[in-house]
Amino acid sequence: MVEIGSGAKREQKDYKLTRYACYLIAQNANPRLKIVALAQTYFAVQTRKQEISEKEYSMLTEDEKRFYQRNLTRKGNYSLNQTAKNAGVKNFDRFHNFGYKGLYNGETADDIAKRKGLRYREDILDNMGSDELIANLFRISQTEQKLKKDNIKNEEEANKAHYEVGSKIRKTIKELGGTMPEDLPTPKKSLKQLEKENKKSLKKQ
Repeated sequence: MVEIGSGAKREQKDYKLTRYACYLIAQNANPRLKIVALAQTYFAVQTRKQEISEKEYSMLTEDEKRFYQRNLTRKGNYSLNQTAKNAGVKNFDRFHNFGYKGLYNGETADDIAKRKGLRYREDILDNMGSDELIANLFRISQTEQKLKKDNIKNEEEANKAHYEVGSKIRKTIKELGGTMPEDLPTPKKSLKQLEKENKKSLKKQ
């Protein structure tokens, strides 16, 4: 209900828009309106955040590449979890372990953590180099596509699909003469450690 004057109210329809619909409206509305100008600025900034050219990426340090790829895997896993949920997955730890097993020649997340010498419950993705993160990002994105394309609606089938995708990516790496994920070096510092150090240095400035 919205007020129309003199205390009177009238029922007005409200619409829930997709992000893309909001973008189209903002880009085609009058920028002299404050709310439109703010929306256009917001979308311009968000779009730039998602864009990084090959040249820009090559100029990043290894740690900067790690932060960039880790952000992508975080978003990818969130999207994959939503798709997996729709496919009937309830045990997500088990679901993700099937993917790791395929990519890491039978290793689970716990196995990977032990091999890397990590503390209990320490995030394995925070302790990967950029190349290892890229391999996992490919596993994540391809699994989500397969779940959707094959219209999988069964937890065991979803687990099987995740394992198959991981295995095929591993096979491709081998055929190309690449380094197996488990043979890639573990960075000396986790991304959590680097974040803490960056915050401390900023406070000192």
